[in-house]
Amino acid sequence: MENEQKPVSQLVAQGWEIIDSSSCVDSMGRMVHSVLLRRHRQHRFVTISRKLLGGGVTVEERDV
Repeated sequence: MENEQKPVSQLVAQGWEIIDSSSCVDSMGRMVHSVLLRRHRQHRFVTISRKLLGGGVTVEERDV
C-alpha cells in the first residue's frame, strides 16, 4: 500500500473502523501518524510518515 494518497480513507471505505490514532515526531524530526483499525475481529495498525528523500509518504501496515 505504498505511495497512496489517502490510505486510511481507502481502508475505511473497505469497511475498516478507526479505533484509535496518534501522532508524534520520530528521532529524525519527521511527523509520524499511527492509526489502529478493526474489521470482523481483525485489527490492523497503519503508520504514515513522510519520506526522507524526495516527496510523498511511506505507509506501513501490520496485522495484529
